[in-house]
Amino acid sequence: MYINDLSPVAGSTHVDKRKGRGHATGNGKTAGRGHKGQKARSGGGTRIGFEGGQMPLARRIPKRGFNNIFAKPLESVNVSVLEKFEDGAVVDAQALQDAGILSKCRYGVKFLGNGEVTKKLTVKAAAFSETAKQKIEAAGGKAEVV
Repeated sequence: MYINDLSPVAGSTHVDKRKGRGHATGNGKTAGRGHKGQKARSGGGTRIGFEGGQMPLARRIPKRGFNNIFAKPLESVNVSVLEKFEDGAVVDAQALQDAGILSKCRYGVKFLGNGEVTKKLTVKAAAFSETAKQKIEAAGGKAEVV
């Protein structure tokens, strides 16, 4: 077999429609745009979210509070996952990724207090909830804010 013998699998390719090339093509004259109207014009159409002059949904729905666009979202992890580590281990974001608990950790980890801890661990994270900190320290470990 040579490279010039290769061809695409049957049905995997198709010929592009050539718009506006005569009525015999089936896509001539109006080129599939119909007759007149905004969508028939060059550059016609509306922007995303436009509802024909009706007040758009994004503006009808009430806004509440403050949304900080510069916030760095932390990955949240419960203290119950700490049972996967050996006694005396140092647990940080990299250790959680290596253990397969986190797939990505862009800005840091926050530990939440759901579950129990029985092992003495040194846990390094960006933040801890009060209950998470208490449970880690009650088991004899340390909760360090990095």
